Amino acid sequence: MVEPVPLSDVRKMLTDEAGRRPLPREALLAQQHAELFAPLPPEEVHKLVAELRTLPFIDANLAVKIADILPQYPEEVRLLFAKERVVLEEEQLTKLLELVAQYK
Repeated sequence: MVEPVPLSDVRKMLTDEAGRRPLPREALLAQQHAELFAPLPPEEVHKLVAELRTLPFIDANLAVKIADILPQYPEEVRLLFAKERVVLEEEQLTKLLELVAQYK
């Protein structure tokens, strides 16, 4: 299985590649999107993903989604878990939001 890549890593990869050669239009659009929506530097994202992975109800894909979005409200977290087979208890939801709040 392929590990998901955080948006901040995509931003860094595209920026590095743009320094070497001109990027195609699609890559430029992806770079602009990543610059606008990647909230944290790659180092912090990796730390947050590692901490999120310690929670038993979060897999790699969800950890990266959460780190990319940095949800602030329970409703945002519930939306991320909507397709999962996990029903979050209030305590789990609070713990997750407290963890994410440390990186804002």
